[in-house]
Amino acid sequence: MEIVIVYEDQNLIVINKPSGLIVHPANPNDKSDSVVSWLMEKYPEISDVGESASWRTLRPGIVHRLDKETSGLMLIAKNNDAFFYLKNLFQEHKIKKHYLALVYGRPKEPRGIIDAPLGKIGAKQTIQIIGTRILKERNAITEYKTLQNFKEFTLLEVMPKTGRTHQIRVHLKSIGTPIAGDKLYSPKKKISHSEPPRLFLHAYKLELLTPDQKSLILEADLPEDLQKFVSELE
Repeated sequence: MEIVIVYEDQNLIVINKPSGLIVHPANPNDKSDSVVSWLMEKYPEISDVGESASWRTLRPGIVHRLDKETSGLMLIAKNNDAFFYLKNLFQEHKIKKHYLALVYGRPKEPRGIIDAPLGKIGAKQTIQIIGTRILKERNAITEYKTLQNFKEFTLLEVMPKTGRTHQIRVHLKSIGTPIAGDKLYSPKKKISHSEPPRLFLHAYKLELLTPDQKSLILEADLPEDLQKFVSELE
């Protein structure tokens, strides 16, 4: 899987991660291709960048992640000063992330803000915090706006204000519009006669102030497989 470098300077790298590629292995024995293995081959000098590595796996310069199925822009720090600077920006919500998501159906409102804390059950996230057991909740906020309506789908621009695992996928499902092609959170029953080749979620734009105080806005076009699917919709 080809990783494209979209931007690079002395402090950071921005890549366009392809769908199907994990960010880091689950454990030291996992030899699957990953963003980390690519980094270690291309940038071995950043192996010690970041907080002390977990005993399970190496995460050089990784300040945020994308799900395996999600494609798009991802930031990597090249030195420790940049790592903690970028981590702080994420914690203060000063890095703006924009996604394109094709969802089943249509939101009741063409634009809005979903403010619903998330709790975790196994590998899945949920907004149902209180049920048979009370889950540890973490605040989560997602803004969305409609870009284009189709017969069975809606193309949304999504701007997460927090960075919880599966946040966009769970929040969009919670308003009745799960992301097309989402095998984890979409209903098991087939919703549409046409289905995208994979999860239709792409991190297409990043806005941030770099460690050397340069204003940066980067974009990555929809990958060919998703662009082909959306161009054939009615």
